[in-house]
Amino acid sequence: MGVNQQPLIVGTFGAPYGVRGWLKVHAMTENRYDMIKYQPWLVQRQGSWSPILLADWKQPDKNLLVKLAGIDDRDSAQSMVSSTIAIDATQLPPLPDGEYYWCQLIGCQVVNTANYRLGIVTQLLETGANDVLVVKATANDIYSKSERLLPWIEPRVIQQVDLANRLLTVDWDPEF
Repeated sequence: MGVNQQPLIVGTFGAPYGVRGWLKVHAMTENRYDMIKYQPWLVQRQGSWSPILLADWKQPDKNLLVKLAGIDDRDSAQSMVSSTIAIDATQLPPLPDGEYYWCQLIGCQVVNTANYRLGIVTQLLETGANDVLVVKATANDIYSKSERLLPWIEPRVIQQVDLANRLLTVDWDPEF
């Protein structure tokens, strides 16, 4: 992982499943099975990230179940419950021009076409019509906004994405 690069969170471990060390996984990827492709996983325990290998996985019903290397009984599996699962962002496949991973957009500064600083992207929401940026307003916002919801509509709202400078330029009235 790069020096200043944070791991990309892709899920968490849920409850143990059975007595042989299997665990339920709560995936945060668009398709829950995508996270299986990215190995090794990084697991956060006691404040630090450690690599862990996936030995096997299955889907007997709506749950995603995993068997981790070295986790062979229910007690060992129980110790993993609620642990965060992440990957190194360099494991993601490259996207075509004009497409972005949500994790690339979180933390970007958002300015409108008049160069008014609207705030920072804190999360994205998936809606039926289009994705929505949740932008936490700056502390000195003259419109007394705490956050703004901006639809991801290109090029009408989203004018420019500059990932190198962590900057999104939007056509958006700061009063909304």
